[in-house]
Amino acid sequence: MGSLQNGDGQHQGLGQDFTNQVIASMGKDTNPRLRQVLTALIQHVHDFAREVDLTTDEWMAGVQMINWAGQMSNDRRNEGQLLCDVIGLESLVDDITSRAATRSGANPGTATAILGPFWRADTPVRENGSTIVLKCPEDGEVGFMYGRVTCADTGRPLANASVDVWQASTNGLYEQQDADQPEHNLRGVFKTDEDGRYGFYCLRPTPYPVPDDGPAGKLLGLLHRHPYRPAHIHLIVQSEGFKSVTTQIFDEDSKYLDDDSVFAVKDGLTVKFTPREGDPKAKLELEYNIKLASEK
Repeated sequence: MGSLQNGDGQHQGLGQDFTNQVIASMGKDTNPRLRQVLTALIQHVHDFAREVDLTTDEWMAGVQMINWAGQMSNDRRNEGQLLCDVIGLESLVDDITSRAATRSGANPGTATAILGPFWRADTPVRENGSTIVLKCPEDGEVGFMYGRVTCADTGRPLANASVDVWQASTNGLYEQQDADQPEHNLRGVFKTDEDGRYGFYCLRPTPYPVPDDGPAGKLLGLLHRHPYRPAHIHLIVQSEGFKSVTTQIFDEDSKYLDDDSVFAVKDGLTVKFTPREGDPKAKLELEYNIKLASEK
């Protein structure tokens, strides 16, 4: 039904009529947004296959890569997300979402960045001023990170805001990747005080390669790309009545700021660690203030 033929009956393949047939197969009660997204997806995927003359073997290789990503994913690692990261898709979606908020006229607050594949939903709440460094590596530099969470519009401090933080160790591994690290090492959730302040001890982050044991690493190798990320710390900040911020902050002295393997570095997200005086627990400090936009 969807095939095309020329005047002498020579088959020329499935063209737009076939794509229209697939799109039209959606039922009349399909959710409107789902219909919009799937219509565009089907159209672009079909156009892509026709444009590159996709072969059965190439299609199956792609299917197997998706299957591999699913097999490697669990509640501690999201390989499908990492695969999206190395082709820039998550950063693009993050940018689209951020720009939509700006167009609405609202103050967007602190810049967002991608979540990444190693966030955990079961991270414990820790006491403000405590440490996420449960096991300090020999080459680790301990710093004290602190700041305030405020309303982006008014500057009002937000008490009891949640600051969820996680980072890799100096060997480039998050705790769920490394049997030598204690459970929940280098991650914690902190609640701001009545003045919106938070603080905790962490490591100065170091650059590291994304995992090469799965399809994301395999793809980077096939594309002859390096796997490295600049030194960074992950944050999710939330407060009732405000839009949450998922972001990353990058050490301004790090390598790979201009060549991040997952394209996540943004203006305004680079930070500077400075010497810390009078604290035997840390030689460095970092002040980072966070602004949340109202949901209204």
